Amino acid sequence: MAEGKLQREVKKKRPFDSAEQEALLNVVRTGDRLQIHFTRLFREHELTPSQYNVLRILRGEGRPMECMEIAERTVAVVPGITGLIDRLEKAGLVTRQQSQEDRRVYLVTITACGLALLAGLDEPVLALHRKLLGHLTQSELEQLIRLLEKARSPWEDAD
Repeated sequence: MAEGKLQREVKKKRPFDSAEQEALLNVVRTGDRLQIHFTRLFREHELTPSQYNVLRILRGEGRPMECMEIAERTVAVVPGITGLIDRLEKAGLVTRQQSQEDRRVYLVTITACGLALLAGLDEPVLALHRKLLGHLTQSELEQLIRLLEKARSPWEDAD
């Protein structure tokens, strides 16, 4: 196989062991490069990408949610959802209240402050999406989406 761009970028002397390895490492490297831009944007607002994701989930749902339900909906796995919610609560972006039906369960709600923060991020996030992937055509974006969905489909229910 001919030397690919990733092989040159990481200065790998030998070819990758397989096309699957090269593809997977390209996905990881691309995700990392894209995520860096979002991390910088969110850092300006004292948020992490995971915290932003939780706030978006709460805003989108429009009702109090259990921590585990939030964790199931995150784009990336969040190992410490309770700690993440703790930090959002300390920042005044969410509140937590004990469920009336089950005293072991706490319901998380986004605050007005959290909603205002997200509203201020909506346009910068959309602009960053356009900046990072705007060079792709609509057809290319649709193909990329289908391929990425297909790549992870065998493992979606396994986690």
